[in-house]
Amino acid sequence: GEEAMALGEAGVPFEFVPGVTSPIAAPAYAGIPVTQRAMATSFAVVTGHEDPTKAVSGIHWEGLATAVDTLCFVMGVGNLPTIAEKLMAHGRPATTPVALVRWGTKTVQEVLVSTLEHVVEDVEKAQLKAPAIIVVGDVVNLREKLQWFDNKPLFGKTIVVTRARSQASAFREKLASQGANVVEAAAIKTSPLELFDEDRRIINNTKQYQCIVFTSGEGVRYFFDALYKEGKDTRALGNSKVAAIGCATARELQKYGIVPDIIPVDYKAESAVEALEEEFKAGDSVLLIQPKVARDVIPRSLRHHDIDVDILRLYETTQDTSQQEELINALTAGTVDYITFTSSSTVTNTIQLLGDDALKLLGNTKIACIGPITAATAMSAGLKPAVISDVYTTDGLVNAIIKDI
Repeated sequence: GEEAMALGEAGVPFEFVPGVTSPIAAPAYAGIPVTQRAMATSFAVVTGHEDPTKAVSGIHWEGLATAVDTLCFVMGVGNLPTIAEKLMAHGRPATTPVALVRWGTKTVQEVLVSTLEHVVEDVEKAQLKAPAIIVVGDVVNLREKLQWFDNKPLFGKTIVVTRARSQASAFREKLASQGANVVEAAAIKTSPLELFDEDRRIINNTKQYQCIVFTSGEGVRYFFDALYKEGKDTRALGNSKVAAIGCATARELQKYGIVPDIIPVDYKAESAVEALEEEFKAGDSVLLIQPKVARDVIPRSLRHHDIDVDILRLYETTQDTSQQEELINALTAGTVDYITFTSSSTVTNTIQLLGDDALKLLGNTKIACIGPITAATAMSAGLKPAVISDVYTTDGLVNAIIKDI
């Protein structure tokens, strides 16, 4: 209201955007509903920090203390001694439950439960600081049964994600849904490569291949971008079979209306070779979509079995320095519980970003890797992975971290 008044007086147009107020939202995230049938049928929101220029307090302590079931104080941490004293002086029992919810709804949320007579000393002992919502009333006891947010398996854990920002959002959401505080510090990024005449010839003749093999979701996106630029769509694939290395690649293909014919049992190149060798014979042609730099396991092995392989390199992975400061600050602070690596390139580029202090900084946190190949790269660099997922997906890595907790 004060802000709107100032804007109105200055002739600046404004709008109110209603939302769930913090005195209701923060307790809810702590498992404390402000009302509950037969326990609390009324609640009041009270400022805990009045205008310091006022000569007399506008808070009706006598009425609030006994007439309202649940009291929610905002901006009241600094005046907590006065709040507790006034409520008890006007009839609220000293044993009344009290909760302070700091940074409610965030992954760094803190909850302290006490009583009116002990809350001041408990807050001092815990060194709990503002901002926090103060909840007074019997509903605080419901937290024992209704706690749901801050008991998730990764709650309170800070996890660094180093994969490219274009791929990080889904991974971040998976970690956050399990309660983690996620720090995005991309070590790599992808960008399209210049297409030459031979590349365009391949794109315009994809029907000639018995199979098109996609090794990553990025490859899927860059392939269809290139296909569309040539004025073509999925019909250009004709009767060619489609292979996807990994379920994430398969899901990306499905966005373009394609259900892969071949998905190897696991997501290593060696498994892809086995799956492809079972499907095709000598003389067949396969198109492999890869980045500029990639392992040669698939093309080398297929050619060994006289299967023709063309490679279409559409993008490259390079170092991303845009979040270097965030990465260094997070590791220097010593608050990171895990740093995740989803490919060998995330390992090598992260180490380069950290410079001479890389091993020292990374020695303060647990290393979590997708699969043995990424882990091998980490170990060759002098790191000791604490978590290596058996399932080579971000879901698998999240589950592996949870098991390690």
